[in-house]
Amino acid sequence: MRFLRTTLCLAALLISLGVTSQAQRVNVPSWVLGPALKSPEVHPDKRVTFRISAPNAKEVMVNSPAFGSKKLTKNDKGVWEYTSDPLEPDYYTYNLVLDGTSIIDPANTETKSSLLSSGESVVHVPGSLSLSWELNAVPHGTIHHHFYRSGIIGDERDYYVYTPPGYQANRAAKYPVLYLLHGLTDDASAWATHGREGIILDNLIAQGKAQPMIIVNTLGYGMPDPGHNLGMLFDPPVRDATLDKFVGSVLNEVIPAVEQGYRARTDRNSRAVAGLSMGGAQSLLIGLNHLDKFAWIGSFSGAFIMLGQESKVFPKVSEKSNEQIRSLWIACGTEDFLIGSNRVTKNWLKSKGVKVTSIETPGAHTWMVWRRNLTEFAALLFQPKTP
Repeated sequence: MRFLRTTLCLAALLISLGVTSQAQRVNVPSWVLGPALKSPEVHPDKRVTFRISAPNAKEVMVNSPAFGSKKLTKNDKGVWEYTSDPLEPDYYTYNLVLDGTSIIDPANTETKSSLLSSGESVVHVPGSLSLSWELNAVPHGTIHHHFYRSGIIGDERDYYVYTPPGYQANRAAKYPVLYLLHGLTDDASAWATHGREGIILDNLIAQGKAQPMIIVNTLGYGMPDPGHNLGMLFDPPVRDATLDKFVGSVLNEVIPAVEQGYRARTDRNSRAVAGLSMGGAQSLLIGLNHLDKFAWIGSFSGAFIMLGQESKVFPKVSEKSNEQIRSLWIACGTEDFLIGSNRVTKNWLKSKGVKVTSIETPGAHTWMVWRRNLTEFAALLFQPKTP
């Protein structure tokens, strides 16, 4: 009977679409086939064309870290179009702006989430398979999504866990863990999706460049409903309270849950904490103040301006800290608006006798820099000590 009902429903649908014989053309509504325009279109020479049908718009722009802000040109059919110069292979975010209103590209299903808006559209300019974020024919790990009630912060929140290739098959093995934190306006999914952490680690592990490891991404805000409360992070008393709650949740809720649910090593030499922007600042806050739990600390474009005065934020830091730190790795792009504060923080740490690996590369405050940072930093983690 179920098959008969399904067949009758399909027949009714085909009749409603105008199908009366096999030879006749099916008049399928546009909503079935999706958008007629192709946008973005990546050309063989790495140029990218963006399009949108907006016949009544007066001005259309496209904004992207790849090329800034550019005007689209309208044709006689009301379709606006812009073609970029050749772009370096990578994943780029962008938004279209119609008469001052920013929107995602309606013809593009690839998006990056944001707490402050509907998100950003994403275009992939493919490159050599040697690039760490490109999908290769190698064994792949698994990304798991978990939810929990935070008694410390007072809300329901989530975290993601990457397990490396072979995790399910090798039941006896235990793995070191990297706690990898996101930036301001992102959510817990940022590294797992747009950051390409799983693909990067799959490739590094297959090439023998990184140790198999677990990666954990947790929501990086110490207050409920962060999408409506991000401004609180710039009010010093409230900022400090929310940072304390976030650190407490990581140490007392997330880490115990991961170590109970996964075959994770629990010694300090097998734990690392790193992050980008806000997450980079949080990584130093967590790592340097809890060296009994973390031996590896990394920051990518750290937003240290969110922490306050270094002497108050890192009261225990001294030359003796070097005995416990396996790596304190601080990276920032030379065109990043945070390069100045990164240099100030590094100089302060050095003035305390702390050894810092300082990395400055071309680039701004973008994921194009942070994927490369993760690639380099992950390859350093959990390696045996050299004589």
